[in-house]
Amino acid sequence: MSKKTGGSGAVGTTEAGSTVPGAGSGVSRRRLIGGAGAAGAAGLVLGAAGGAGGYAATRGDEPAALTTIGTTGAMFHGKHQAGITTPLQARGHLVAFDLAAGAGRREAAALMRRWSAVAERLMAGEPTGDDTGVARDAGPSSLTVTFGFGRAFFTRTGLEARRPAGLDPLPAFSSDHLDAQRSDGDIWVQIGADDALVAFHALRAVQREAGATARVRWQMNGFNRTPGATARPMTARNLMGQIDGTGNPKPGGSDFDQRIFVPAGGPAAHEWLAGGSYAVVRRIRMLLDDWEQLPVDRQERVIGRRKADGAPLSGGSETTEMDLDKADADGRLLIPDNAHARISSPEKNGGAAMLRRPFSYHDGISDDGTPDAGLLFVCWQADPFKGFVPVQRKLDRGDALSPFIRHESSGLFAVPGGVAAGEYVGQRLLEA
Repeated sequence: MSKKTGGSGAVGTTEAGSTVPGAGSGVSRRRLIGGAGAAGAAGLVLGAAGGAGGYAATRGDEPAALTTIGTTGAMFHGKHQAGITTPLQARGHLVAFDLAAGAGRREAAALMRRWSAVAERLMAGEPTGDDTGVARDAGPSSLTVTFGFGRAFFTRTGLEARRPAGLDPLPAFSSDHLDAQRSDGDIWVQIGADDALVAFHALRAVQREAGATARVRWQMNGFNRTPGATARPMTARNLMGQIDGTGNPKPGGSDFDQRIFVPAGGPAAHEWLAGGSYAVVRRIRMLLDDWEQLPVDRQERVIGRRKADGAPLSGGSETTEMDLDKADADGRLLIPDNAHARISSPEKNGGAAMLRRPFSYHDGISDDGTPDAGLLFVCWQADPFKGFVPVQRKLDRGDALSPFIRHESSGLFAVPGGVAAGEYVGQRLLEA
């Protein structure tokens, strides 16, 4: 994911490494918890670069402050929308809208224009026109607002001829227990931020601006570890306690853009999607009571990686490539045939890969007394039928993790590319 560099003063770093002036009130120069002086300052910069900045110690009469969390910002304008390669944020809201009866292309264009204007201001840490004040005193806090269109959007707006094949319905999978009311939608919005109030503020602004044009179809709320909560930057853990995301393709890699973003030069009817991506969104319930009864060594064989550090069972560290052929003295594969990491690896799927960027969720306790918790799975790819679908089909046929999860909702959305100053998201589609 994109690298951010923390700094002092009233600036915020962006997804591309530039700065947002006036974002926040600057980095505290007081001593740091766990160290002081040059060593402590170096640790702060390192942590901020990996999304894990330190905490500032304050006098008893001053409120404690997260040193760089609030000042970090992402750019609204650019080649791609923010929220795809942006480092994982601590809080997230996923919400899908359906256009109201009678709303068509003109109304959708006006809505996207309003939403884009609001997103641009909020991502810069600025209030909106009728601001509620919920995020007052906070900087942008890495806020991103990302928009995508579902299959039905093109029917409602009379744009079926410009609907790409990548929005064809996903196939059914045996682990699906899908709730139609919490699946799909005309327009999808992903909101992420490193502060809960900043994220909620953006959610309410988006919902208010929908007005009479669109209504909420479903909403899901998620979280990740807060930057600064770990002693060093590290891959996030999910609610099963596993390090999650080690195998993600890395920005800057030779084939990253090819795998994740839709290239230019396609059919003229689909040129509006150049620089964009496809998001597959799945609410995956984790059967945590069953999972937590397994001893750690059994959990590790289900996943194919060590729980403590994410290293493959074939040896090495988290970033060591899996040796899928390595066996023990008895000839037993160290990474079992049905281990999740083996089955989902690009090597076992013809090179198919996707950028996983999820949030965890916990919605209380179900009627049967089990936790309603799991993963708001969001993955990004240039073509879902070359990314998500082949991998999920393989997992569906024998993943050792399948007995411990249940897919409860699903959505597929075409996410337009980024916009230049003065443009709104989806303009190339809606005004062509």
